[in-house]
Amino acid sequence: MSQSGYAAERETTEGKVFTVTGGDWDQVVSGIDPLTDERIVVNMGPQHPSTHGVLRLVLELEGETVIEARPVVGYLHTGIEKNLEYRNWVQGSTFVTRMDYLAPMHNETGYALAVEKLLGIEDQITERATTIRVLMLELNRISSHLVWLATTGMELGAISMMLYGFREREYILDIFEEASGLRMNHAYIRPGGLAQDIPDSVVKKTREFLKYLPKKLREYEDMLSGQPIWHERTKGVAVLDVTGCLALGITGPVLRAAGLGWDLRKTMPYCGYETYEFDVPTATTADVWGRYQVRLAEIRESMKIIEQALDRLRPGPVVIADKKIAWPAQLAIGVDGMGNSLEHVAKIMGQSMESLIHHFKLVTEGFRVPAGQVYVSIESPRGELGVHAVSDGGTRPYRVHYREPSFVNLQAIPAMAEGALLADVIAGGASLDPVMGGCDR
Repeated sequence: MSQSGYAAERETTEGKVFTVTGGDWDQVVSGIDPLTDERIVVNMGPQHPSTHGVLRLVLELEGETVIEARPVVGYLHTGIEKNLEYRNWVQGSTFVTRMDYLAPMHNETGYALAVEKLLGIEDQITERATTIRVLMLELNRISSHLVWLATTGMELGAISMMLYGFREREYILDIFEEASGLRMNHAYIRPGGLAQDIPDSVVKKTREFLKYLPKKLREYEDMLSGQPIWHERTKGVAVLDVTGCLALGITGPVLRAAGLGWDLRKTMPYCGYETYEFDVPTATTADVWGRYQVRLAEIRESMKIIEQALDRLRPGPVVIADKKIAWPAQLAIGVDGMGNSLEHVAKIMGQSMESLIHHFKLVTEGFRVPAGQVYVSIESPRGELGVHAVSDGGTRPYRVHYREPSFVNLQAIPAMAEGALLADVIAGGASLDPVMGGCDR
């Protein structure tokens, strides 16, 4: 490199030849002297334990201060939304449950509500199915917040919290397994109702969990809330006020921790949430500490809703009565954890050929959904989860697009991180609770 900052050149018989030495091309063209400039660019992720999955943050640092932060997403390559276009409407549940893998019940419910709205059958969903949906949604909200507590605790040095959070979540996964046969990726909440009814053991186990959890929550607070290190790492860190949240479309606990009590279960109710008694916790600090307080309070409110849902459970069907839409298989949990009721199979085979053909067509092709488009939104543990579903009148979705809160909330990282310390990027990113499965769907 010549003193002027340009590449050295010399005339030869072949013409002009330039000699370009190594170095960052941006420095070559901008004339920055690497010896006097203290800025460095660091890749945090995508293989990093503290980015909550395969998230890459390109950070420009001056010392330990973040000058610029750029989130880079898209490393999971799942293509779930595109895959939906090649499966029938019921099979879609199996795909969407894998998006935000910490809130599978919410993914399924948003999708099921959108398909039911397209079909115009919202008022035909049975009371028992709706009540069980609420029960599952709130159990899932608690399990998701427990993972947030666990992982954030570990990232900020409270390693014991990681063990405890996952221990309590295991209890909920056991309940899910008993209800659906699977711990995760359930495909349990489907258009028209549920895959199967819950056994009595689920009710018993859930009531035991409601007695068990409050004591554990108090232990978490004893361990974290009075801890000087926890205060230092959370109070006044990654501040994003209401104006910033609204400008960036940030929803969920991050918005509520800034003081705005916007919760779709209250403001735009679905699944009969307007008939449940619960509060919307808020904070005013707009920092990591506030988000921690809000999520702990939300776990307690979810417990209230679960208690009410259990008290409301009445015997009845869990699938729509319309046989042209209702999934014809009657699932019964067998020795393998899932399975089909053998009595039901015998009944189908013993009926008329017409009913057998109808059964075969409904399972292989699926039902037709009238042409149209809808948008349905629900309150997931991370904020507004919206489903835009489009039908062309066929047996498969023409297009399904999710408004995924993890994807939208990640926009807040530059606003929270720039000007702060590198260590606070970890706390701020964790406080958003992003799940990359939802982000990269």
